[in-house]
Amino acid sequence: MTIVESKYLSRDAFAARIAKCPVAILPLGATEQHGYHMPLGTDTILAEFFSRRIAEATGATVLPAMPFGYSWVWRDAPGTVTLDQKVMEDVICNVAESLVPAGVKHLILVNGHEANSATMKYATRRMWDHPDIDVWRLFYPNLAEELKQHCESPTWHGIVHACEFETSLMLAIAPETVEMDKAVAEYPERDAGYFHGGRPMGELSRSGVFGDATKGTAEKGHAMVETFTTRMVDMVREICA
Repeated sequence: MTIVESKYLSRDAFAARIAKCPVAILPLGATEQHGYHMPLGTDTILAEFFSRRIAEATGATVLPAMPFGYSWVWRDAPGTVTLDQKVMEDVICNVAESLVPAGVKHLILVNGHEANSATMKYATRRMWDHPDIDVWRLFYPNLAEELKQHCESPTWHGIVHACEFETSLMLAIAPETVEMDKAVAEYPERDAGYFHGGRPMGELSRSGVFGDATKGTAEKGHAMVETFTTRMVDMVREICA
């Protein structure tokens, strides 16, 4: 089996892969609560999974995942670790700059945590004028379309967290980590303090679920996994062409 993850490669093996395909993938995850039925590393597990699938199809090389993201909204939940947005932005840019001497021309950010999206945008803008490397960002392409096609329950005001969507993905790729007997449905009241102020999500929900996790199934997850993988592979090939 071909090894696509740099943590398992020697320096020479890494250099050989980059010489053939000068593309590296950085999975971006988080360590935060995902209800009582899923693990703290849900977002990281998902980002790593899709990164490996992309690499296997394109020849890119997967870097060790960033297991911490912007998780301030769950700061009071046991196990949550959060980074300041600027710190995370600096790390992404430092990683990109570190890869230049090895000949990496493209760094693909594969994100599993919705709240990382703004930081990714600022990091890619910051690196846009770099002469030697381009940084790109991916997060569940055409997500709204997939939710409409495969999920029965509505999102909580467009947000996906520990819901039918994420539960289905985890049941497809890491079912041993999901305890469906603990899955619940919860739709907290819309809160002006959250949408127009700074209130953390942890103050809104009893369960940590925003949506209906009980509707999650492996079948739905597998269908979405295949669609997301195909779209992300196509996007990487287009970007790196």
